[in-house]
Formats: sequence, C-alpha cells, structure tokens
Amino acid sequence: MANGKTVSESNLLQTLLNLWPYMWPSGRADLKMRVVWASVFLLVSKFVLLLVPYFFKWSTDALNGKMDLAGKLPDVLVGATALVIAYNVTRLIQLGLNQLRDALFASVGQHAVRQLAYKTFVHMHELSLRFHLERKTGGLSRVIERGTKGIETIVRFTILNSVPTLIEFLLTAIIFWWGYGFSYLAVTAFTVWAYIWFTIRASDWRISIRRTMNDSDTDANTKAIDSLLNFETVKYFGNEEMEAKRFDASMERYEKAATSVWTSLGWLNFGQGVIFGVGTTVMLVLSALAVQRGDQTIGDFVFVNSMLLQLSVPLNFIGFVYREIRQGLTDIEQMFDLLEVQAEVKDAPDAVPLAIRNGAISFKDVHFSYDPARPILKGISFEVPAGKTVAVVGPSGAGKSTLSRLLYRFYDIQSGSVTVDGQDIREVTQKSLRSVIGMVPQDTVLFNDTVAYNIRYGRPGASDAEVKSAAEIAQIAHFIDLLPEGFDTKVGERGLKLSGGEKQRVAIARTVLKAPPILILDEATSALDTTTERDIQAALDVVSKNRTTLVIAHRLSTVIGADEIIVLKSGEIAERGTHAALLLKNGLYASMWNRQREATEAEEHLKQVRDSDDMGVIDRLSPAT
Repeated sequence: MANGKTVSESNLLQTLLNLWPYMWPSGRADLKMRVVWASVFLLVSKFVLLLVPYFFKWSTDALNGKMDLAGKLPDVLVGATALVIAYNVTRLIQLGLNQLRDALFASVGQHAVRQLAYKTFVHMHELSLRFHLERKTGGLSRVIERGTKGIETIVRFTILNSVPTLIEFLLTAIIFWWGYGFSYLAVTAFTVWAYIWFTIRASDWRISIRRTMNDSDTDANTKAIDSLLNFETVKYFGNEEMEAKRFDASMERYEKAATSVWTSLGWLNFGQGVIFGVGTTVMLVLSALAVQRGDQTIGDFVFVNSMLLQLSVPLNFIGFVYREIRQGLTDIEQMFDLLEVQAEVKDAPDAVPLAIRNGAISFKDVHFSYDPARPILKGISFEVPAGKTVAVVGPSGAGKSTLSRLLYRFYDIQSGSVTVDGQDIREVTQKSLRSVIGMVPQDTVLFNDTVAYNIRYGRPGASDAEVKSAAEIAQIAHFIDLLPEGFDTKVGERGLKLSGGEKQRVAIARTVLKAPPILILDEATSALDTTTERDIQAALDVVSKNRTTLVIAHRLSTVIGADEIIVLKSGEIAERGTHAALLLKNGLYASMWNRQREATEAEEHLKQVRDSDDMGVIDRLSPAT
C-alpha cells in the first residue's frame, strides 16, 4: 500500500506487482518450475481448445456431404465418424491439460497462503502491547482467516488465468477476421467490450456490499468469541439472553448484507447473459444469412456457434476472475492494514544483546504516560541491587504494574532511563532483555494444552526430569501426580480446569525452569485466599532466593521480608525503607498496613465464627451418646 491508501484504492496492477513474491516464491526453484510448467500446459490447452470447433465444423460438413477432406487431413481423420471421435478426444485432451495445470499449481497457491499467514503471525507478535490491548481477538482472527483465503484466490487467478484468457480472446478474434470478415470481428469485439465493461461496473458496485457483509461477519465473530471467553461472567449475571441478542443483531446485519450480495450476483449474471445473448444472436443471424446465400456451409454455422460457446466460457471466467480478485483484495485489505501497522517498540539499529552479569536494575528519573494528558510515572528513581528484593506497593492506579511493563520494554519511557547492569534497555535487543527476566503475574493465563507443556513453556528444550524438578520446587508436583493423566493432563482454555493457586504454581514452575537472573512478581498472590497465598508465598521465597527480584504487591504481608519497600502514590515515591522503618514513620505505608491487618483479622474472625457454627450444627445432628 502506498500513501496510506488501502489495497482496494490502489492501482490494481501495482497491487499485483506487490503480490508477485507470493506468485514467484524466491528460494524455491521447485515451485517456480511448477509455475512454468502449469503455464505451459495452460497455453497448450488453449491452442488445443481452438481445434475443437474445427473438428465439429468438418464433421458436420462431412455428414452433410458438403466437404471432401481427402488430402487435407491425415487419412485416419478422413470420414465423419473419425472426425466426431477426434472432436471428443480433443476435448478430453484439453480437459486433462487443465487438470494437470491445477495439480501442478496447487502447492504454489498453498505455499503463498502459508507465507502470508506466517508473515502476519510474526508481525502480530512484533506489535506493541498497546495494539493488542486495543484489538478484539475474534475480529482479528477472522481478518487473518479471510486474508489468507483472499491471497490464494488472487495468486491462483492472476498467474494462471488472466493472461492465457486474453490470448484466447485474441486468437478467437483473429480466426473470425481471417475466416469470416471484419463484421464478425467487430461484433465479437463489441460484445467482449460491453461484457467486460458491465462486469467491472457491476462488480465494483458489489464490493461495497461485500465490505459491509465482512464487517458484520467480523463483528458477529468478535461478539461470539468475547462472550465465550467470558462464559463464567455471563453466567454470573444471567445475561445469556442479552449476549444472544447482541450476537443476533450482528448476524441480522450480516443476513441483510449477504442477501444483497447474492441478489446483486443474480442481476450481474442476468446482465452478462443479455449482453452475450445479443452478440450471439447477431453473429448467428449473419452466419445464417450467409448459409442461405451459399457463402457458408452448415459446418460454418455450427463452427461460429461453437466458437461463441467456447468464447462464453472465458468471458464468464473473466467476470468471475475479476469479481474474485476484487473480492480477494477486499478480504485482504484489512490484513494488509495489519502488516502496515508499525511496532511501537523496536530494537535500535545498533542494538546489541544484553550482557548480563549479576542483574542489577536501575530506574533513573523515569517519566511515563500511556496518554500524554495523564502522566503515570513522574520522575521515579530507585535501584534493585543484584540478588536483592525490592517491593513496590501503593494504592490502585499508583503505577506499580507499569514498572514491570517498562522493565520488559512493552512500552518505551518518555524520559529518564531504565538499565540492567548499567545497560540502557533501549540500546539492547528485546529478545536478550526478556530472556533474562522471569515473570509470575497476578492472573496466570495458561495454554489449552497439557500441564507439562505449560511448565516447559519456560524453556521448551527442557527434559521431563527438569520439568518435574521445577514442579517440585513450585510445590505442585504432588498435585500433578494425583491427576488421572499426570503431567499429560489438559488444563483447558486459559487453564480454567485448574484453581487459581494451581495456575500460580504452574506459573512459578515455568519461571523456575526458565531460571532467569531477574524475577518480577506482579501481584502474584493478590487474587488468592489467605491460606493459598501463604503456600504460594513460600514457593516464591524459594524461587526468588539469590535472584534480583522486583515485587509488585497489593498485600503488604507478602513484602515484609523485602530488602527495601517503595511506596508509590500518584506516580511518585511517597516513602521508602524496610517494613519496620516504614511502620515507625507512621505514614502512608503504616496506614495501609493497619487497614489490611484489620481486614485480615476480621476475615479470620468471621472464618472462626463460621467454623464454630458448623461444629454446633454437627453436634446437634450427632446421635446422643
């Protein structure tokens, strides 16, 4: 795409030139030879096809006694019966050549689909976190699905059909002019021109309808996937009917647009039939008059009719090819838009791999905002010494989790610097930076695969023994052994078959397997109950030992042992120090600590009351002794 235009607005020829690498794949000599041979067979089939009406003409004249073919054709073809057989054999040869062409080109088309799908998939992972937070997964998947199908359509039709069909038109026109005069050529040329003009105008009109249908389809798919991903939330609020109505509203728009697409196709086909029918009528009337005058034979009449019937096939196909190419371009325009999106965070041209020594982290006067009108971090400066643990706490919205995103370089800061072992993370490659950091997030999302796969995700090449060892360190090995299929147990979509604590332990295990020198614990226990939190915290303490650890915490009870605690408020450091020192200050941290302690005591008291009530019920239900 050029100058910000979409594919559908660009010059069609230029678009096809941009698609040339998919039609003529570099580095694949075998596929190029398939393209060559497929084109050769197609051209040969076109010349063979032109013999078909000649054999029909000769057999008709032979049956009518109007033609002596002795000496004009090989002896084996002389005679009406032999000509009829030759007519049908020629048709079969032409059909076989076409099928051979399709078979040869199949792998070329599928390779093109694979190339574009792979390129798009890689590009999606290169884009920023901001892009993916703003996109809708369902709509994105449907855009990619239609785009890959569209590229196959365009590649197949442009390289195998457009140019050879044009050659067939030219050969047909030459035969009519040479054999029957300029009037036949003029009628043929005008019919073809009117047919193509009408097809293009009608197809362009249908493109807008097709785009509306695609938008409705994408919207419906987005709503369906979003609703299914939030299945539990829908059930919590009993909003199944509301979700069904939202989905049906999108499908209603799709229904109307799809109906318009098929209705407009009917009008297009009818208009094409009228144009070609008028041209055929004029040509056959001219031939019939010539037969009555004795200028032509019955064989000439059937020859003209056969040539027109053969001409109708590529004409119909040209209309089909144009419609499919335009619709294919419509389908891939959104995919090309995706490929045009620039990554917000890129490696610098001279970026080098991070040289990790001991993993010391430093934030120096860091300013950052997602939106210029709303600053998040306002001059934050602190260090996480090698092998030490620094915790960041504070009210919601203070900017705690933003620190982990900046350290991972999901976003670039506006000013200041973030360094690892003295190296600015903007000057090293993203891959090398992320390879030395391990993350245990608050909400662990697992892949819909086995427990072993999800743990091994930390280091794909790890052995089974290493996976099991990581599970033991994360205190989940015993639980896995109790599962019916052990490590081969499927965890379900997003890990929904596991509890919150079990998912957190899997996250810890895969981080253990990754064995990073730097560890980020981003509110890793805030969504868990008190008992589970204590168990998980014990595992985290083991994992973070001797590692440079940045803890983003909501529950202050999890950061008591940190070497330093930083209290954020409104994007600035309000307090800093050890747990004991901050309590002595009796400031924001002490206030947060007291509130959480009161809430915890109230929760434990309520639990004791419930347990006491349960025991009283049991006593009353127990038989007297």
